[in-house]
Amino acid sequence: AKLTVQILDELERRSGRYGLVTMCIGGGMGAAGVFERL
Repeated sequence: AKLTVQILDELERRSGRYGLVTMCIGGGMGAAGVFERL
């Protein structure tokens, strides 16, 4: 939740359109999320 709020705040601040969040889970796993500001 923290990374989601941070990326949305940065997109607003920089007037960006797309943002990418990546997370290392460990054991060879990971997750990513792409956000688009509409």
